Amino acid sequence: MNKKTLLASAMVMLCAAVSAIQAADEDPVIMTINGKPILRSEFEYSYNKNNGADVIDHKTVEEYVELFINYKRKVEAALDAKYDTLTSYRKEFRQYRDQQVTPTLINAADVEREAQKIYRDTKDRIGPNGLINPQHILIRVGQNDDEAVKQKAGQRADSIYNAIVNGADFNILAATHSQDPGSARRGGEIGWIQHGQTLPKFEETAFALKDGEVSKPVLSEVGYHIIKIKGRKQLEPYDSLRTDIHNFIEKRGIREAMAKNRLKSIAETKGMTEEQVMDNRADSISAIDSDMKYLIQEYHDGLLLFEISNREVWEKAAKDEAGLAKFFKKNRKKYTWDEPRFKGISYHTREVADVEAVKKSVKGKDFDDWAQILRTTFNNDSVLRIRVEKGIFKKGDNGLVDRNEFGVADAKVKEVKDFPNVATFGKIIKTPEEFSDVKALVVADYQEMMEKEWLKTLAAKYPAEVNQEVLKTVKPKEK
Repeated sequence: MNKKTLLASAMVMLCAAVSAIQAADEDPVIMTINGKPILRSEFEYSYNKNNGADVIDHKTVEEYVELFINYKRKVEAALDAKYDTLTSYRKEFRQYRDQQVTPTLINAADVEREAQKIYRDTKDRIGPNGLINPQHILIRVGQNDDEAVKQKAGQRADSIYNAIVNGADFNILAATHSQDPGSARRGGEIGWIQHGQTLPKFEETAFALKDGEVSKPVLSEVGYHIIKIKGRKQLEPYDSLRTDIHNFIEKRGIREAMAKNRLKSIAETKGMTEEQVMDNRADSISAIDSDMKYLIQEYHDGLLLFEISNREVWEKAAKDEAGLAKFFKKNRKKYTWDEPRFKGISYHTREVADVEAVKKSVKGKDFDDWAQILRTTFNNDSVLRIRVEKGIFKKGDNGLVDRNEFGVADAKVKEVKDFPNVATFGKIIKTPEEFSDVKALVVADYQEMMEKEWLKTLAAKYPAEVNQEVLKTVKPKEK
């Protein structure tokens, strides 16, 4: 290698080094988590998105650091567990990602070309005869009606036509006599139409009329029409319809269809799968658009976070009956009530005999099994014998419970048609007897405890270091 080549090579390496230094200066590392660098831009994106003007529990930058680190630690744990390789995860992630990326396969020029094509096609369909704005009065005749019915309908149409010829108001006659309810409300007006949009017999007559001219009754497949032309026009110039056509493209999903066709075309041309094309497209956009990059990252990490949180905390806690019972027993004092509750059922029956039968069927049985017992005993066939509301009621929750159990004399008891007999069965309890009596509260608290313990484990496994100097340069978005 000669001196000139060596010098050129050195210059290339120097330029690359300078570019790397400039990039690091513009977007420095704000923290490392499990040895992985997090750029300031990613932290800023996440902070500003989760602390917008509509957020009630607004966090300062310093307060958000811990939340962000915990979030990233959970994602690291999910990656270690290889949840990102699950077929269900990969399918859901691509679905979310592609919703953002697919529209970028076409641009404004593509949409404009499609809009102009729609205009040209519409103009060709309309043809030289243009558009007409007809009114009509319809006297219906069914395809299978006999001749007497058809003759009577024809005579009625003739009498209406003669009235119009003699000066009667077309709009009023359409509103009072037309058997086309939709147009009758508008004085018989159908709206602007082109050839091929309505019945052939109707169009043959309508397009032959002059402005303001009224036709004699014409028989079509649906009956007799008396037609009046309110106006004619050619299709307006493209520029005057451009906005409407673009709105049509958006509302009818044409843009999405264009993007999907483009995706298919690229895949076929390059000999790739559509999935590979979308992967490449997402990477190329992310390289130049940081907002898109972090939005895709957010989908990726958010789905992993949900998966691992559900497995490690939410679902795990909700199904841990033994753990919940133990947690409730240990923290029983936390779940006291300020007033007694009624634990039981409020019910309505068709037959008087079923009032006592209901009580006997559940007496001595586990409260959690009552609903199933009542359903199979009384409502297991096509005829319902009882209507039941089961639960733990405080005063004011249920009128029948208020009257029967809490002694509220003026309580309003809801009536149920065909179920005249009412009763309650259960007991008054001053405090929760078991965790299921306050299950939602216990589960929430148990999940919170498990979350804290999990976070301690993650903190030990995935260390984090924050660059405080870079943190000071984070710019919250102006509200």
